[in-house]
Amino acid sequence: MGPPDTILKTRADIAGLSVFSALRKHPLLQSLETLLGILSPGALPLDVVRCWSRFMTAMARPRGLNYTALNRFDSFYSRIAFLTVAGDNAFTRQLEAAAPDRLPPALLVLAENDLSRLGRIAALDLRSLGAYAAGLLAEAGLKEGAAALEKEAQALAGSDLPEDGAPEGLFSGDAGWGAALSKLGAHIRAHGAGALGLHNSFSWSAGAKGSPLRPARNPDPIRLGDLSGYEDQRSVVTANTLRFLEGKGANNLLLYGDRGTGKSATVKAVCNEYASRGLRLLEVRKGDLPELPLILDVLASRALRFVVFIDDLSFESADDSFTGLKALLEGRVESRPSNVVIYATSNRRHLVRERLSDRPSLAEAAAASTGEVRAFDALQEQFSLADRFGITVVYTAPNQEEYLRIACFIGRRRGVLGTGEEEQRSFRDNALRWERWFNGRSPRTAAQYVEWAAGGTGFPWET
Repeated sequence: MGPPDTILKTRADIAGLSVFSALRKHPLLQSLETLLGILSPGALPLDVVRCWSRFMTAMARPRGLNYTALNRFDSFYSRIAFLTVAGDNAFTRQLEAAAPDRLPPALLVLAENDLSRLGRIAALDLRSLGAYAAGLLAEAGLKEGAAALEKEAQALAGSDLPEDGAPEGLFSGDAGWGAALSKLGAHIRAHGAGALGLHNSFSWSAGAKGSPLRPARNPDPIRLGDLSGYEDQRSVVTANTLRFLEGKGANNLLLYGDRGTGKSATVKAVCNEYASRGLRLLEVRKGDLPELPLILDVLASRALRFVVFIDDLSFESADDSFTGLKALLEGRVESRPSNVVIYATSNRRHLVRERLSDRPSLAEAAAASTGEVRAFDALQEQFSLADRFGITVVYTAPNQEEYLRIACFIGRRRGVLGTGEEEQRSFRDNALRWERWFNGRSPRTAAQYVEWAAGGTGFPWET
């Protein structure tokens, strides 16, 4: 079959996409469809060059593709495979929640046909296509351009198909993707559809175009094995999270304590540890708290499980954000979805800044001016938010020996601390000096000290 026949069949496959029709709008397929549309005898040479260049640009800057999700990602075939697996549409959302045999038979037929179309598109012989396009240029006297185009097509084709498959070998390196529907369903149920299948950490961005779940660009990769100290506290967070993943009763958590003690690190490490089991982290800023009902509606529609993470939670007063979160934690008519728990960290035990005038002994005197008749009740209202978290996990500053143990643990993991007795004594002495010179005694301080030590000598007190 010659290039003209291949071009017609490929254009028909692109046009025929139904449940995966959104892929037609991706620059990679858009530029391919445009290129195929002008490749015919008599085509204007500049049109061929322009459309081929747009196709190359889409390959060079593949919007919406995550390189880290593939072991190899160097060919047109692997990129179409990746777009297919990462597709976020009504069908893949249903696959996220149910096995294919539980979906409507007609929908499965459409999906299987689309997968077959995408497999044939991915297997397009780009070497032959490039040679055909180069021939059109050569006929017009553009020999240098023809040679460059054909060379690009050779590189673009990548390796042989059997060695250039999709994530987890879903498509086995051939064009028969329709038969992989069950395997695709299992992959999406395990990892999630769309962005949820590509990323573990998100932030809420209601004003963003498309999904308000914005993937973290540079997520913290910390894992439980990277943490030292506070074993009792982490065991509570881990146990609660495992209960949540197993569908058992789990509590919202408040991690309260001194700054730099690893509260946020614990939440991130636990979520990273169990991401392979369908756990995702969604960080919500205080300014977004009024949107919690919307956030929960969005998360309830997905089949994965989410930790809604509110870092450094505190309020200047019992404002609307305070009231909304309080109602959500306990007391609102609509409870939080079963696939969501809320983990918050704070340096304040009672979350709302307490002023001297708020105290019952002085509040009655201020009642006339504030309009608050029952000041004691108002104070209890402020304190009650922390109590509505099911479990409060307390992080206190470490003593000297705990601080040194944490610093040594981090130093060994970073390769900064050796085994020699003199070296270890010097390391510990400098850790104590660092603590006195800078931010006090905490795991964060220990990590900052090791970071400096990793860069060599030259501590501030040595100058």
